[in-house]
Amino acid sequence: MMLNRENKDIKHKTFERAFELDILRGVAIVMMMFMHFSWDIRYEFGIDTFNYLHSDWFWEFVHPIIIVLFVGISGICCSFSRNNLKRGLKLLCVALTFTFGTLFVTKVMNIYCLILFNVLHMLSISTLIYAFIIFLADKLKLNSRIVTLILGMIGIYIMMLNNRLYLYDDTSSNLLLMPLGITVIGEPSVVDYMPLIPWLGVFLTGSAIGRAVYPDKKTLFPDTGKEIRKVLAPLGFLGRHSLIVYIIHQPVIYAILYFIFKLLGKV
Repeated sequence: MMLNRENKDIKHKTFERAFELDILRGVAIVMMMFMHFSWDIRYEFGIDTFNYLHSDWFWEFVHPIIIVLFVGISGICCSFSRNNLKRGLKLLCVALTFTFGTLFVTKVMNIYCLILFNVLHMLSISTLIYAFIIFLADKLKLNSRIVTLILGMIGIYIMMLNNRLYLYDDTSSNLLLMPLGITVIGEPSVVDYMPLIPWLGVFLTGSAIGRAVYPDKKTLFPDTGKEIRKVLAPLGFLGRHSLIVYIIHQPVIYAILYFIFKLLGKV
């Protein structure tokens, strides 16, 4: 009897999960994987295809959609968590491991892929900043709606700062300014760069949306049929495991393509 009741509780919680967020993040992951697949074929293996990577419409309109989806939904999901300090620190450890790993590959294996501040660094710092804001709000006993408004206003302000940041490019050689999005004198060439400005703003705005739209931390579409959920399940799976997928997808894609082109005598 107890086991049956526990199983029902688990199924009920799973059904109430905001699966729509998993699906949207899954869409962003699929788009990101296709972009990296295209990049590897065109630039790493020198195949003249996927010309969209040279088009302004992709980088000005489509690519920002991918990043806004991924970062914004991460901000929304941050509002669901009970311990963002722990989440932020764990993600920061993963990000630093990425940095040291790519530094080793760049210096020792002579494959240039140096990452100093990418989406993992940005998300970890953003999560810690969110945790700090919530900590201060709790200490000051601020009303929940006021906190949500403050988060949204800070987020929008940071996004607006991006329009003026170029004024400070090449005004300093301090690498600590690089995470903000300022071009630093003599900075090393890096890959997968994603600064705090404007993306911290997108994250905090997402967290405000999450607090406002998901006060009960439950799906907005509880009546969605099982058939639709099954069809969308692969995207939901990718969304739920987005961190792991993000970490492993590029090495896996590169390894598969290397093996294929090796067999074809293209490498």
